[in-house]
Amino acid sequence: MAQTQNPDTVKTVDAVIVGAGFSGLYMLYRLREAGFSTCVFETGDNVGGTWYWNRYPGARCDVESIYYNYTFSEELLKEWTWSAKYAEQPEILSYINYVADKFDLRKDIQFKARVDSAQFNEEVNRWTIQLNNGQIVSARYFITGVGCLSASNVPKFKGLESFQGEWYHTGRWPHEKVDFSGKRVGIIGTGSSGIQSIPAIAKEAEQLLVFQRTPQYSIPARNVLNDPDYIQQIRENYEEIKKNMRKSLTGIPMEPRNRSALDDTPEERRQLFEAAWEQGGLLSLSYAYNDLAIKPEANETVAEFIRSKIRRIVKNPEVAEKLLPSYFYGTKRPIIDTDYFETYNRDNVTLVDVKSTPIQEITPAGLRTADAEYELDIIVFATGFDAMTGPLFKMDIRGRNGVSLKEKWAGGEQTRTYLGISTAGFPNMFMLTGPESPSVLSNMMVSIEQHVEWVSDCINYMRDHHKGVIEANVEAENAWTKHCREVAEPTLYVKTDSWYMGANIEGKARGFQIYLGGVGPYRQICDDVAEKGYEGFTLQASEESVVNELIQ
Repeated sequence: MAQTQNPDTVKTVDAVIVGAGFSGLYMLYRLREAGFSTCVFETGDNVGGTWYWNRYPGARCDVESIYYNYTFSEELLKEWTWSAKYAEQPEILSYINYVADKFDLRKDIQFKARVDSAQFNEEVNRWTIQLNNGQIVSARYFITGVGCLSASNVPKFKGLESFQGEWYHTGRWPHEKVDFSGKRVGIIGTGSSGIQSIPAIAKEAEQLLVFQRTPQYSIPARNVLNDPDYIQQIRENYEEIKKNMRKSLTGIPMEPRNRSALDDTPEERRQLFEAAWEQGGLLSLSYAYNDLAIKPEANETVAEFIRSKIRRIVKNPEVAEKLLPSYFYGTKRPIIDTDYFETYNRDNVTLVDVKSTPIQEITPAGLRTADAEYELDIIVFATGFDAMTGPLFKMDIRGRNGVSLKEKWAGGEQTRTYLGISTAGFPNMFMLTGPESPSVLSNMMVSIEQHVEWVSDCINYMRDHHKGVIEANVEAENAWTKHCREVAEPTLYVKTDSWYMGANIEGKARGFQIYLGGVGPYRQICDDVAEKGYEGFTLQASEESVVNELIQ
């Protein structure tokens, strides 16, 4: 690649960052402030990352807005006011654009630029990055900010190309409004994006058919507008809130109640669960007791409570029965909603169980299951993503000896990293919120800031100590992967097929790729590694320092 190129045509920078979402923007800001030449390549035509692509009806953050923002700038915290407890996609996208403008970040971002390949050149200890437009860039550091949920999973249904209507994926929604009025709409999938979009689409469509494979546990968001006095109080106490977020388990300043669900009577549990249901939100039920993710008997108490709520809300008993989940609560992505189960009481909404009657094919006029045909004008795929490794595998990333990341991580159980930040054989490459970090089981903003700050501090250390190459040791990597699995193994997460396990992608090997030890403990581990001179990494002197030593 780079060896055959004219050096005059190759752009040279200190660091290349892939992706202009929350992690890419902050990484750019930190490196630029430290004096490193940095450029960001973004496939879309603007900043935003997941909030640029996920524009489907009802898209909303499931972390409270006061916690889902940058904390590195006190000025920014004071300037921006969130309108509601849970911010909608347009507001979050406006926030990201505001940040990009405030810190003048766009000048170092190249939009409509997709990274096709990145290869480590061992002769010069630099990364050669090739874009889809033929452009080539040489960088000392290669940093991926592609997110965990950016590789859309469009199922390969037979006949999709023959469909005469319109079809969309929630993760690649068009920028212009999709008009559902008077239309027969079919939505496939009832994960988070499906549960958010179904109530919104049902209000517009003439008919909505929900094709459900797996029913979901979901609890009310209880979204409200933010009171100005409340926002002022948050601002005045944000340093304390920030500290609690950073040392918490999930990046949200809440901790599980220090009690087993099995220690309370059924009536005590019911009262506690009822209060949590009325409170709503992501952690209200999950944190009601400290063993819901560990003991099957404890988990069943909250699972049955939610099932009882579904039976009460949904008026048709047959429909309600189809909506009852049977797996362990919380072991798939926790979901909060606004009137999701109530939507099935509408006359224009029909639930189709495609686990018992699978989808056979997409037809020119709609969709055919094992026992019926449905005429549709629009199909919405709410089928999620090839999570964690999928976004990285969309690029041909090659480390030492030309070995690709995909080859190294062949099969989910073979995914190996050190701290979820680096992987052996790929020097000077950093992954922001990568596999085996807390990532998607945390408040992503807290995890993003922690990773970005750790990586930028590391690169500063490399410069200050005249080091040119940093690479994770195989032994440290194996120990970290072993630790991640030991932490996950006692939990119920590994006993449920989910996208956490890669189960939503046909042919993808099963493997739990998230660090479950908690955001606070993880931060301490990473800090300890840095304080010990980046223990578990091998650091090599830069060419410049070697030359200087020879001269002296």
